Amino acid sequence: MTQCLDQWRHDLAKTGIYGRLRHPEYLGLILVMTEFLLQWPTLLTLLMFPVLVVMQVRLTKREERDALREFGDRFLRY
Repeated sequence: MTQCLDQWRHDLAKTGIYGRLRHPEYLGLILVMTEFLLQWPTLLTLLMFPVLVVMQVRLTKREERDALREFGDRFLRY
């Protein structure tokens, strides 16, 4: 519920998993992709894994730039 309140207030989440890890959803996705690579080691999964990881890293960096612009020093302290 705290996460929802932070989102409704348009504020930084400082509690729960978002209070400890900035991008838990992206970490989860990378872990799932790693599991797919290990469970079904095909040429397609081998080729797609680095592409998807790079895309997730770029998305993370873009979101952090947006948050820095919006929240400034508060985001840096976060």
